[in-house]
Amino acid sequence: MELARTIRSMPFTAMLGIVVIAVYAVVAIFAPLLAPYGEAEIVGAQFEPWGGAFLVGTDNLGRDMLSRLIWGARNTVGVALMTTVLAFLIGSIAGLLAAARRGWVDMILSRIVDILMAVPSLIFTLLALSALGPGVMNLIVVVAIMDSTRVFRLVRATAMNVMVMDYVEAAKLRGEGTWWIIRREVLPNITAPLIAEFGLRFCFAFLTISALSFLGLGLPPPLADWGGMVRDNASLISFGDTTPLLPAACIAVLTVAVNFVVDWLLHRASGLKD
Repeated sequence: MELARTIRSMPFTAMLGIVVIAVYAVVAIFAPLLAPYGEAEIVGAQFEPWGGAFLVGTDNLGRDMLSRLIWGARNTVGVALMTTVLAFLIGSIAGLLAAARRGWVDMILSRIVDILMAVPSLIFTLLALSALGPGVMNLIVVVAIMDSTRVFRLVRATAMNVMVMDYVEAAKLRGEGTWWIIRREVLPNITAPLIAEFGLRFCFAFLTISALSFLGLGLPPPLADWGGMVRDNASLISFGDTTPLLPAACIAVLTVAVNFVVDWLLHRASGLKD
């Protein structure tokens, strides 16, 4: 009943966003079944036009664009999701620890975050990936570390607001431990902003990974990646061919859909009425 009531009260934009996200998820999960060809399989000549055996043509190496778009959903979205999960694990644990312990623990963690945030994230990421070399794991770790600083700030601020409440003080007087208080008192009261922040962090990680792929430091070839596909086929724009816009549209549509859902979650968490 509660789920049905929530669906009925959901605005059209949020419903549209959920549907789009579900479609992307299905495509990503079942990419091997949906893609006509393999992501690295050369099946035709370079830059073949739309139609015939290739619904949206081929790329600069003769690989089927439709297949690579489908495989790109698995690779790009999957890597962005893993990056966001890792960023949240790092940032949330550090933020909760800083809010609960305070003192020198809070000071050290906050200063480390300040140092990382003082460096422009894209420059830091480019330098780190240039030093570590290309690779999926290096990409995930570097982007996650930079994104975790934003998560840390949010978790620390919201958790500190809860830690001064009377029921938390009562739990301390009862002799409850730090992690019990975090698990039973703090986390349930900061879940809503964290869920919304997860969606925003996913968007930023998704766009960052796509930008790095466009610059040649993202997912290594021959993995299909939407940012890299824009770079590989960018020369077609000079001839009026819209093929490079397809992976760019995939990036934009998912980003807008996630933001629709995040806006709705923030609106629900605020307690405001329409």
